[in-house]
Amino acid sequence: MATSGKMIAEGKAKRIYETDDPEFLMFYFKDDATAFNAQKKGSIESKGILNNRISRRFFELLRENGVDNHFVDCPSEREMLVRKVEIIPVETVVRNIITGSLQKRCGRPEGETLPRPIVEYFYKDDDLGDPMINDEHILIFSWATREELDEIHRQALAVNAVLEPFMRERGVLLVDFKLEFGRDSSGNVLLADEICPDTCRFWDIETRKKLDKDRFRQDMGGVEDAYQEIARRVAG
Repeated sequence: MATSGKMIAEGKAKRIYETDDPEFLMFYFKDDATAFNAQKKGSIESKGILNNRISRRFFELLRENGVDNHFVDCPSEREMLVRKVEIIPVETVVRNIITGSLQKRCGRPEGETLPRPIVEYFYKDDDLGDPMINDEHILIFSWATREELDEIHRQALAVNAVLEPFMRERGVLLVDFKLEFGRDSSGNVLLADEICPDTCRFWDIETRKKLDKDRFRQDMGGVEDAYQEIARRVAG
């Protein structure tokens, strides 16, 4: 197995390390928490451990159901070995239930279930506040080709088709979630990054209690308990 070496990047939730194999990278999941493009900062106890565990389960589940991704293994409770990809600078958001920015933009009531999932795109740039973009922006600025964008859209809906019923069976509504994609060494579009309460909105199906980073964003308290609850339901 590849082992970690020099740190090459540090983000809001992870450190990224080179390995002794140029085809792989090592993620180290931190407990740091940020919101509103890092304007709000804090820490959530054991968040890195829980997010690593949850992401692993989701990546394994998706691969079992035909959605390939960059996950390879978890050599420790905070580390994830992944295939190296060139990240496409487009964040893909899939929405099943109205909340957050969609609620603000469209003036619809929070909690309204959409008749079908909506796929939205945002330019991945913290300095610009990750602005919402459309297909034309992505194509004109060469962030992705038409073929790549079609594949991203297809995979995003495929992820939703796997995770939404999986979570529903565990008493959780998959409200919405953010995905990132990259190009592997052969130029294939591959699901990457992480899938966890940092990047998804989860609500308890009975109480509609929020079980994700919104508890941190909105100063609701019980953040650690929410992450632990999702880990329990997802990964045991």
